[in-house]
Amino acid sequence: MTDPFSFADDLGPEAVVHVHHPALGLRAVVAVDNTACGPAIGGVRMAADADAQEAFRLARAMTLKNAAAGLPHGGGKAVIIADPWQPRAAKEALVRAFARAIRSLDAYIPGPDMGTDETCMAWLRDEIGRAVGLPRVLGGIPLDEIGATGLGLATAVEVAAERIGLTLRGARVAVQGFGAVGRNAARELVARGAVLVAASDSTGTVADPAGLDVAALCRLKLAGGALRDHDRGRKGPPDDLLAVPCDIWIPAARPDVVRADNVGMLDARLVAQGANIPFTPQAEAALQARGVLVLPDFIANAGGVICAAVEYAGGSETEALARIVERIRRNTAAVLDEAASGRTAPRAAAVALAERRIRQAMALRRFR
Repeated sequence: MTDPFSFADDLGPEAVVHVHHPALGLRAVVAVDNTACGPAIGGVRMAADADAQEAFRLARAMTLKNAAAGLPHGGGKAVIIADPWQPRAAKEALVRAFARAIRSLDAYIPGPDMGTDETCMAWLRDEIGRAVGLPRVLGGIPLDEIGATGLGLATAVEVAAERIGLTLRGARVAVQGFGAVGRNAARELVARGAVLVAASDSTGTVADPAGLDVAALCRLKLAGGALRDHDRGRKGPPDDLLAVPCDIWIPAARPDVVRADNVGMLDARLVAQGANIPFTPQAEAALQARGVLVLPDFIANAGGVICAAVEYAGGSETEALARIVERIRRNTAAVLDEAASGRTAPRAAAVALAERRIRQAMALRRFR
């Protein structure tokens, strides 16, 4: 078992809850990192290889993300250690049991994440009365359906591309992880004139330097297919995506997919992190040394949680989309300005920006 105190500092985590229900096979961890800015919002991730360490790291990423976006929320994260592709009835039983286990943890507002969706959030709300990213029929703003995170990524890329003199029309894009985040980011960037030259999922990579049909790939994935089933392009294993020459590379899969041992394969000018903590610190440092601009996860992929915060406050879908563009455009520019003036990496500038806001909020709160 990972010791939560090995991750502790003066920001958090405030609470760590381990959930175990042997009869159902339920194992889960919830980390509430910091609530100085307000109740923590963070996704519920379901993955067979998830663990407590992942929950702690992702919860901190959410604290930074929510503060950087100027939201009245702190950060938290939950992981359910289970197969997300199990039969629906079994998955529903696990999610509902998890919900009942965290009923009293009212500092944490769950949302969808890898392996969970709007339906899972409906089950959670039905059990405990709180969740975001709900289906429309329940008055929610289904952030995956409207492509909230993908819209935010495309907005961040627009700002960053201008800074490095990269024209989006004709820019080559590669997306690792063609799920809700990856496919919507690809769709948004292609709508701005970019060309998707490669995409990957857990089954493999499909690449074509002349460009892939994004609409066809989206239909394939939404129908439950795999990218290896696409009838065009060169096929290969998932890791082939790393070596595809491109201008914009978007990781939208799992943590730590780019590390010191494989970062040398990456051939891009700009990276926009669609997944949370997709690179190790060593990999980001290597790219910085090579002059590759890396937009940190909690700046570039904040569209989903901005949407969730608008939903939680009773706002509309139109308001959510407008706020995503406004907040991410402003924050990306602020981070790049601070990085340039301080001659530092964008992540260091982003962390400094977010921590300033968190500490200002902490100074206004009494210890409880």
